[in-house]
Amino acid sequence: MSARERRRTVAASAALEGIGLHLGQRCRLTFKPGAPGKGVIFKRIDLAGAPEVRARVDEAVQVERRTQIGEGERALHTVEHVLAAVAARELDDLLIEMDAPEPPVLDGSALPFVEALERAGIAEQDGAVQYLRVRAPVVVTDGESRYEAHPAEALSLEVTIDFPHPMIGKQVLKLAVTEETFARELAGARTFGFLHEVEALRRMGLIQGASTENAVVLDATGPVDSTLRWPDEFVRHKALDLVGDLALAGRRVRARLVAFKPSHRGTVALVRELVNHAAKETRMLGIEEIMKVLPHRYPFLLVDRILEQGDKHVVGIKNVTINEPFFQGHFPGHPIMPGVLIIEAMAQVGGMLLMGSLTDPQNKVVYFTSLDNVKWRKPVKPGDQLRFELELLQVRARIARMRGLAKVDGEVVCEADMSAMVMDK
Repeated sequence: MSARERRRTVAASAALEGIGLHLGQRCRLTFKPGAPGKGVIFKRIDLAGAPEVRARVDEAVQVERRTQIGEGERALHTVEHVLAAVAARELDDLLIEMDAPEPPVLDGSALPFVEALERAGIAEQDGAVQYLRVRAPVVVTDGESRYEAHPAEALSLEVTIDFPHPMIGKQVLKLAVTEETFARELAGARTFGFLHEVEALRRMGLIQGASTENAVVLDATGPVDSTLRWPDEFVRHKALDLVGDLALAGRRVRARLVAFKPSHRGTVALVRELVNHAAKETRMLGIEEIMKVLPHRYPFLLVDRILEQGDKHVVGIKNVTINEPFFQGHFPGHPIMPGVLIIEAMAQVGGMLLMGSLTDPQNKVVYFTSLDNVKWRKPVKPGDQLRFELELLQVRARIARMRGLAKVDGEVVCEADMSAMVMDK
């Protein structure tokens, strides 16, 4: 399995400290390893109970000039530069502790966050990587902002901005976004604004911590007390913001995106639309549909429901009850689900993934040919709900390789690498 096929977090903690751009409050931000499968989570350690907010689009709030997640006292403001660095590093699970409602702006770019994450290092951990893939073109318009999302195997951007200022005008950037290209071409691009807007924005309670040291401020002719890092630093920063806002998908985005005059509000609307499209493409199957695909029957049908099924992943559940026939003879008086049956249930979910890609599943059957790296980590007891997550790693001829995890309450209880063959009945 390649490094990119396992979930990633940081190997150690890394901290930064400074003043926030809009609220002007001092903040210490610390990146810490995240629990497998939990995603990116912000934690407000300055508040009672240390509330957590997930970096997901369903937590996003429409506000001016920044990206906000969470509402009320637990709200987190201007998180886009932090999330851009996290997304570019392809970190799936991460805990971000903050002792104020807004991350430090530092030099106005994402570069300090990229450097902090590089210091923290990378650690791989259990769990299948989740992708948000675009299957068909999606178009979103929000005011002057317009977006097109097209199918692609990797993330690439084409960003156009147009400002009536002699230093900006129309700028276009095309870039295939990788960890390396982000660090080299986008991370150092700083946030920017116009001198004539400063007083009005401050009356609105914004840019309280802004200065020419942490933002490119433009008067009528050019930058005030600073020099541009690139002639097109402005469109590069808009692309940086776009990467950060895309992180609210909660998955690694794979698409070719064309953005005209992107805004935080518009990109959040785009992410919502992409997430909705992805949800419609996943299929939930009940026991009746499962029995149309799998040849197994009671007492050996060990899948109750398929929650998600895409081209390369499947999620299924098995509810374990004391009425299972195997409990009568397996450790009587101390009921534990046999490990081999956990693997069998996992294989049946994997069979649903393979059979779901066939046009005539009634005439096919899946035979599993090998098991590798099998580990049982915790006992499974009556009352548990097993959640199986399988990812298709490779298909060659009729042989498919899959990676499977079994979880109870979010904790991995079993894992295995599987190979299977699809045959005619």
